[in-house]
Amino acid sequence: MQKSGLIIGHFEPLHLGHIRSILHASSLVDVLHIVITRHPNPNPKFPVTLQDKARWLQMACRDLPFIKIHICDDFSFPVHDSIENITINIDSYNAKLDYIKNTLQIVDEATLLVTEGHPLSKEAVTSALNIEVETTPLHREFDSIAIHYNPIANWDIIHPEARSSYTRTVAIVGGESSGKTILAHKIANYYGTDLALEMGRLYVDSHLGGTEEGLQYSDYAAIALDHAQAVREAMNQAKSPVTIVDTDFVTTQAFCEEYEGRTHPFVAACIDEFRFDHTLFLANNTPWIDDGMRSLGSPEARDRFEDKLTEIFERHNITTHHINSPDYFQRYQEAIVYIDQHIFAE
Repeated sequence: MQKSGLIIGHFEPLHLGHIRSILHASSLVDVLHIVITRHPNPNPKFPVTLQDKARWLQMACRDLPFIKIHICDDFSFPVHDSIENITINIDSYNAKLDYIKNTLQIVDEATLLVTEGHPLSKEAVTSALNIEVETTPLHREFDSIAIHYNPIANWDIIHPEARSSYTRTVAIVGGESSGKTILAHKIANYYGTDLALEMGRLYVDSHLGGTEEGLQYSDYAAIALDHAQAVREAMNQAKSPVTIVDTDFVTTQAFCEEYEGRTHPFVAACIDEFRFDHTLFLANNTPWIDDGMRSLGSPEARDRFEDKLTEIFERHNITTHHINSPDYFQRYQEAIVYIDQHIFAE
C-alpha cells in the first residue's frame, strides 16, 4: 500500500460516482489527497465556487480523516465528451502534477489514482508521468458530462451535500389572505419537496403570544434572520430540484414599512443577499379571511399593501411572475405550469 494518493477532479457537481471512486481509492493508500480544480466550462445556470465544491467534499468525507481536501485555482484540466477522446500532453501533465504536489506540500511520493478505461495503459501513464498510477473502477452509469450540463435530470445521483447548490428556490408572495401559505403547502406536496415556512406568523406565536400587539421595529430583523435560517435548512436538505419558500423578505419589509413607517436596513440587506430564483406574486383579490392576526382587510388596505410590495420588488430589481386569477385551483395550476416550464423543462 502506498502512503499517499492523489485524485484530481472538477466535481461539478459532486455525484455518487465520484464518491464511489474516492472510497475505492482511499482503500489503496494511507492518506488520500483530493484536489479540486476549476471547471473549464462552468454551467451558467448553476454558478458554484471552488469553496462550494470543497464544502461538499469536506462534509461528505467529514468522518473519514484519512481523506484530505484541497483547492487549486491556478489551472484547470480539460473536459472530454467521452473517455475515448482523452489525450495526454505529457509535459503539460507533468508540470501540473509537480505544481500540485509542491503547492500542497506533499513530501511523500504520491500515487495518482485514475479511472479504469483510460485510453493509455496504467504502465504507459506511470512511465510517462514518472509517477505511480493506480486505477479505480469505471462507473459507466454516472456520466459526469451529462450530470454537469443537466443536473436537474440527474438529481437522484447528485450527492446530497451538493444538492443545495442545484435546487431552485420558488417564493410564494402576496398580501394578507392571498392564499400564499396554502398554495405553498400544495406545491411542496405536489413535488414532494421541502418548504421554508413563513417566519413572521411563527414568530408572533412563539415570541408575542399569538397577537401583533407587542410587535415592534426591532422584531423585523429577528423575523428575517429566522426566515434566512429556515431557507438554508430547507435547501440543505433539498429532496427535489425545487424548494418552496412561503413568503419572502420583501413581504417582511413591506409589513415593516406599513406598520412602522420606515425601512429596516437589515431586512433590506436580506432581500439583496438571499435572492430567490423565482417569485410567484399572488394578486390580493381572493376573499378576505379574518384569522385574528390579520389587519389589512379593507379593499383600500389590500390595494395599498400590494402596491407597496410591487414598489419594493422594483426597488431591489426583482422580477416576479404575477398570478392574477381569484380562483384558488387556477392559481395552483398556473404555479405548477410555471415551475415545470422554468425549472424542470430547462
